Amino acid sequence: MEFLSSPVEWWVEPFVANTFMRNALWSALLAVLTTSTVGTWVVLRGMNFLGDALAHGVLPGIAIAFILGGDTTVGALVAALAMVAGINIIRRHSPLPDDSSIGLLFVGFLALAVVIMSSSSGAYSGDLTRFLFGSITGVTNRDLVRQLIVAGITITGVVLLHRAFLVMTFDVVQARLFGFRPELAHAALLILLAFSIVASFQAVGNLLVFAFLVAPPSAAAMLIRRIPMIMAIAVVFGSVSVVVGLLISYHYGTAAGATMALGAVGLFLITLLIRALSGAYNIRFAT
Repeated sequence: MEFLSSPVEWWVEPFVANTFMRNALWSALLAVLTTSTVGTWVVLRGMNFLGDALAHGVLPGIAIAFILGGDTTVGALVAALAMVAGINIIRRHSPLPDDSSIGLLFVGFLALAVVIMSSSSGAYSGDLTRFLFGSITGVTNRDLVRQLIVAGITITGVVLLHRAFLVMTFDVVQARLFGFRPELAHAALLILLAFSIVASFQAVGNLLVFAFLVAPPSAAAMLIRRIPMIMAIAVVFGSVSVVVGLLISYHYGTAAGATMALGAVGLFLITLLIRALSGAYNIRFAT
């Protein structure tokens, strides 16, 4: 119970005494900021499968960039945008449901990543595990600057397109009547989703970014109905998960990305329990 008996040493000292912990904290908070704001629309529009597919879809770009000695962030972004373009093309020209096109690209991109990683060129090029599960303790100042830029682009896009996303989420026909173009708005949302995933994979890893994309907004959406407040509460939930997860990882030697993601899922389950108890006792949350 050191977190209670020695609160300063347990909660504060790791961030004060270690530069890598401070960088990790800033990186994870930036990841939460982007994933929580974009993730709110992912949750409200029922795009969870798409978010998962896109999170895995960046793997081929990461693998190719890593083998060629290039920038993995650029590789991830190119792969993500390629998948967004593929989803929109198949969606426009195929009679198949959206889930089918997403599933096909999901499998195709994931298989391509496995083939690249298992090839003779990729087998001895280094350890790609850190791209799957995160390498947050290795974040540099350059990574933080790049992440801050991507976060700024993502937040700006969410703010500017808020009204279009709002109308499109609840009534596509009404969106057209108001002069919005749902297809373009959907494509813009996918691009912002791609940016948020690319900005976050360094912090929590490609396979765990989905937890931050879905868990905090889902928990917030159970308590509040106003979308800006859902985003704000989701950022708070994600930030709590980040701080607690990083400290548990530091003190007990667990994987940082997985611990933070587990904390986000744990907060969702706690919120679900609170929601269930509030229903039993007729407690109303703010709308």
